[in-house]
Amino acid sequence: MKIEKLSVRNFRNYECEEITFGENTNIIFGNNAQGKTNILEAIFLFSHGRSHRTKSDTEMIKFGSDFMKLCLEFCDSDREYKAVLQLSKNGKKSITINNVPITKLSMLMRYLNVVMFSPEDLQIIKGAPLLRRHFLDEAISQLYPVYLKRLISYHKNLAQKNNLLKKMRFSGNTNDGMLDVWNEQLSDDGAFIMKYRADFTEKLNSFSSDIHKEICGEILNLLYTPSIDCDIIDKDNFYNKLSVAAEREIENGSSLYGIQRDEIRFFIGDKEIKNYASQGQQRTAVLSLKMAQTELIKDIRGEYPVLLLDDIMSELDSLRRSYLAGKIADKQVILTCTDTDSAIGKTSAVYKVENGGIENVSASRK
Repeated sequence: MKIEKLSVRNFRNYECEEITFGENTNIIFGNNAQGKTNILEAIFLFSHGRSHRTKSDTEMIKFGSDFMKLCLEFCDSDREYKAVLQLSKNGKKSITINNVPITKLSMLMRYLNVVMFSPEDLQIIKGAPLLRRHFLDEAISQLYPVYLKRLISYHKNLAQKNNLLKKMRFSGNTNDGMLDVWNEQLSDDGAFIMKYRADFTEKLNSFSSDIHKEICGEILNLLYTPSIDCDIIDKDNFYNKLSVAAEREIENGSSLYGIQRDEIRFFIGDKEIKNYASQGQQRTAVLSLKMAQTELIKDIRGEYPVLLLDDIMSELDSLRRSYLAGKIADKQVILTCTDTDSAIGKTSAVYKVENGGIENVSASRK
């Protein structure tokens, strides 16, 4: 999979700019707060349908403008694609791929695969369980759009159930038949999601453990620990757990069990990383995780995703940089950094970002 060209208009601090990418490492450099990460954000939007930095789409529109427009040309082993994303100040958003409207997020995610690696990803290891579930959900949704559909359905039904539990708690009514209805719905989607999470974690672990050992000689293990603990993951076991917990959930006024309370744990040997590992070990674990994700996408989709590396060189020591350089040779990489000295890999194109402008300086470096 390769990205060929990105055009932006009224996006963040850019008025009207265009970048053509090469098939190897593409370097985007400049001082801080010049807009380097904005370029990666624009690409990420075409893969996930939303920003990785903000929950409000309209924040991406350049100050003083009424709309923004992004165009991305990319290809896989089968065909060429031209994607267009437009967003108006009133929040109306439209996305087309080869002139076909994309009406659902699950439709979009089947086209462009990217893996982003940034300093903030350290929070996957040491942050709240929500961040680990978020990582897992995004990674699985890229590969299996049906998973995203079921995830959206689950959370919609969960919101309905939680509203009902609050009402039951304050009214004292413990015999509302709708609670059973919502538990049935949640059990169907929840068991499906649990199976995908368990399977994906197992596959990811098979890659990440080998990669981690290759980098530093230590054994990394990922463990998926669902809140619905059962020998066999199915709808009936999920439903039985919710039924048994019904009285406690009414007293609490919210759901106590389900995929929204799952956890993914990381171990080196028998020690959990977030509690015992050094900062360097945590960085290495995240690097292993991201590289494992690229290998798993290749294993399932038949080709590597595009790697987006956002100012991570300063976070890695020489050993990790050397490892990463060896692993990106056969992948397209778009890398941001403050100076080209920290770039790695075979360079295809070099762009300097300054004051909302993007300048191709590739020729001056040859």
